[in-house]
Amino acid sequence: MAKKIETTKELTVEDKLKALYELQQVDSKIDELRILAGELPQEVKDMGDELEGLKTRLTNIENEIKECETQISDHRVKIENANASISRYKEQQNNVRNNREYDNLTKEIEFQQLEIELSQKKIKSYSTELENKIADKAKTITDIEEKTVDLNQKRSELDSILTETKAETEVLMLRSANLEKCMDTRLLAAFKRIRKNAHNGLAVVKIERDSCGGCHSKIPAQRQLDIKLHKKIIVCEFCGRILVDPEMGTEDLKKAKK
Repeated sequence: MAKKIETTKELTVEDKLKALYELQQVDSKIDELRILAGELPQEVKDMGDELEGLKTRLTNIENEIKECETQISDHRVKIENANASISRYKEQQNNVRNNREYDNLTKEIEFQQLEIELSQKKIKSYSTELENKIADKAKTITDIEEKTVDLNQKRSELDSILTETKAETEVLMLRSANLEKCMDTRLLAAFKRIRKNAHNGLAVVKIERDSCGGCHSKIPAQRQLDIKLHKKIIVCEFCGRILVDPEMGTEDLKKAKK
């Protein structure tokens, strides 16, 4: 424990700022990977729910189609029965004994004719409904096929991203942990507190166009000079973020390119 404190004391302010800036870059990348992995599962779930809804709709439409077909068939049977009754009543009219019997049979014939007209109207109505239901079924099947393709693609994308980000996240998490071990306890606590309170997770920001890279408030020229000197850790007076000069990290990047 004593060795760790001794190592921390040997770090210059510039070293601490570089470590803070690198930790911010690593943690921000971890945030990005988590956001990416966090959005896709919900998107896949929503698409899966939508697909299940379409399948339920298809089942309901198929049941409604069967009902229409049953109603059409039943009314056709009613028409056949009514025609058979009319034929029977007409034959009976030839053998009536009085006008009263004849009139009663005539009324029965008229009633059956009305039943036929009603059934014909019902058949026409159910036939129109059947055509619409068949069209709805075809469209729903197409929607299901398209959604299934989209869902499979999205699931494949999710699986690929999860596989890729898992390895990358593990590497970044290890790097973050190693950087934290090298930091002063109070400084690390302050860094984490600022990150937690910042809406975008940025605790360390560069000066951009003479302004804070976090809240975009103007930074006085003298304060910018103090930041570039790396003599002390300076925070933004408005948002509390730790400020570093625009050149922070560029030297390491140039070395890496060489």
